[in-house]
Amino acid sequence: MNQHSESLGMLVKAVAFAADKHRNQRRKDADASPYINHPIALANVLANEGGVTDVAVLCAAVLHDTIEDTETTPEELTAVFGPQVTAIVLDVTDDKSLDKQVRKQRQIEHAPHISREAKLVKLADKICNLRDILATPPSDWSPDRKQAYFDWAAKVVAGVSGVHPELEAAFGRLLARHAELR
Repeated sequence: MNQHSESLGMLVKAVAFAADKHRNQRRKDADASPYINHPIALANVLANEGGVTDVAVLCAAVLHDTIEDTETTPEELTAVFGPQVTAIVLDVTDDKSLDKQVRKQRQIEHAPHISREAKLVKLADKICNLRDILATPPSDWSPDRKQAYFDWAAKVVAGVSGVHPELEAAFGRLLARHAELR
């Protein structure tokens, strides 16, 4: 098997793994869309908008919420995907035992210190979240809550500045679009 086939196989394995782990989860949007759409969207942004070809980054994008939001352990991820993918996922995983506001502040503080690969995943995550909020926001989110999310996401993305200028520009356009709609 050649390198390309192995990489493609690893990415498909990550999609299947994430789909299984998130199988009963839904997004917070008004339609309660399947959760798996979100991690797949991250990989799509990275690969097809950002030109990212690093399979470890793409796998980590698909798997980025498995430890945080499912019963997946770091040991399980390492056994299936290896230490590199797991390290990226751990770099973007929030500690759910902490208060939500503490977690949000830690993301701002932690973003400048994570790996380049994790910064790409973090940036794609924020792009996808802003797009989702613009297109189909949670029905119970007020305009102020949406604005607070956009403001917070901008602080997180400031911490990954320089990792991918084109994707950062896409993020900036989302901020501008939100400002126009307000």
